[in-house]
Amino acid sequence: MGCNIVLPHEQNRNPYLDTWLECQYFFVRKVLLVKYSFAFVIMPGGLGTLDELFEALTLIQNRKILNFPVVVVGRAYWQPLLALLASMEEQGMVAPVDLQLLKYTDSVEEALAHIEQHAVVKFKLFSNKPARRWWWLRNKSVS
Repeated sequence: MGCNIVLPHEQNRNPYLDTWLECQYFFVRKVLLVKYSFAFVIMPGGLGTLDELFEALTLIQNRKILNFPVVVVGRAYWQPLLALLASMEEQGMVAPVDLQLLKYTDSVEEALAHIEQHAVVKFKLFSNKPARRWWWLRNKSVS
């Protein structure tokens, strides 16, 4: 499931998605991303990616959303961010617990294991219940 934003240039739908919504406004996309997620996977990106990452971290920090994992893929790309957050932590601007569920990796297997440990098991995401149908997903079954 993907939430895409309609922009005049650059943002195309991920070709690997089979179900997606296209949003006109950033705030709608961010609400959908947060409300219906149990984990975030952050790939190398630009200012919009940073905005969504820090929005999620702020909401987790302030306990407005469940304390779920954030996987940051691409260690080399995100190294400057990792250094900045470590510096902020050292100076007491960010508590160690706020960054506890951040996982930096280059490994798909490691990312999946982290999500399974901190989201799938914690939130009991897989069950034998039948899938729900949501009108805004064009009445497709969603587990």
